[in-house]
Amino acid sequence: MNILTGAKILLGITGSISAYKAADLASRLTQVGAQVDVILTPGAEKFISPLTFQSVTGRKAFSEADLWGGQAHILHVGLGHAADLLVIAPCTANTLAKLAHGLADNLLAITALASQAPILVAPAMDAGMYEHPATRENVRVLKERGVFFAGPAEGRMASGLVGKGRLLEPAEIVGHIRLALASRGKLAGKRILVTAGGTQEPIDPVRYISNRSSGKQGYALAQAALDAGAQVRLVSNPTGLAVPVGSELVEVRTAQEMLDAVIDGCQNCDALLMAAAVADFRVEHVAQNKLKKREGVPQIKLVEAPDVLGTLANLRKSLRRLKVVVGFAAESRDLLENAQEKLSVKHLDFIAANDVSAVDAGFSVDTNRVILVYADGRKETLPLMGKDEVAEIIIDRVEGLLE
Repeated sequence: MNILTGAKILLGITGSISAYKAADLASRLTQVGAQVDVILTPGAEKFISPLTFQSVTGRKAFSEADLWGGQAHILHVGLGHAADLLVIAPCTANTLAKLAHGLADNLLAITALASQAPILVAPAMDAGMYEHPATRENVRVLKERGVFFAGPAEGRMASGLVGKGRLLEPAEIVGHIRLALASRGKLAGKRILVTAGGTQEPIDPVRYISNRSSGKQGYALAQAALDAGAQVRLVSNPTGLAVPVGSELVEVRTAQEMLDAVIDGCQNCDALLMAAAVADFRVEHVAQNKLKKREGVPQIKLVEAPDVLGTLANLRKSLRRLKVVVGFAAESRDLLENAQEKLSVKHLDFIAANDVSAVDAGFSVDTNRVILVYADGRKETLPLMGKDEVAEIIIDRVEGLLE
């Protein structure tokens, strides 16, 4: 299960025009298995109704009227204590000020005071308001208390002005919620380097040799490591996939660039997950200009590309912090034999082997069927499952090895 499954999220909505985005946020969280309770301030109700949130969460949405109802003496305590995380999105400058100064003049503010849960705020306000000295001071105070911040972004406001203050998009806020929930995970304090995607070996300025790797498994690994509380550096070619919020992206294209980035990253990481499909061959002489058909069929000579894991195996003794190295074997034949050979030659702790000739596993699709082969000879066969589920299992095994 991912970190959001079963998580109890208390979502506060304040009086911003961007409150409409909060309905999408509540829906996304509910769809991935979170339990979402919503509190709307009086200002929020001017823009969106409690019924909207009840419709997407399947749970009662609370408003100011509930503070003075039959449950008034316990409602804020019950909501605050049941939450794993209090998220306020959008969070206006007014609500930031209330949080910073401990004001409790509405149901959301009093619940925030009563709750022991971590707090994540996603600011939303017009241009200039976020940069105002009073707001900046409130932000400083809240950050010192450990409040998490998601945004704000820069862009055009409803007023027509341009500046910093836009609410982040719901998908990005979800990423920040995952980070906040994972802050005390089993891999907190650990640094994980993940590689993803294929490499691109140039033929001329417009052509290159590559492979069918989509990067999906590597990106799923990065997200799973973040969910476990790790700091993640993601080394990847341009895939078009959304980069997991909180990861540090290092974009590369060639095998040599991948090697350089991995060697640099491994100087200060605890584990390397080498999910990238690195080219075995590169063009010996890259044409300086675009090859033309009228010049005839070019004769292209291939030579071996740099071997990332092979090079790392020779350097591993000098990398004192690096404790775990995981490889991947994408094969179309002799799956276990090839995986076992790679495991041994590259001095890996374990390897994830999968048959890429299968239509429901491997490149491009969202599912995978993997066999984990360990250095001690053990084998663990995983059934067909989503790449995110495969990633969670691999990260769990990495946790065990790091312990």
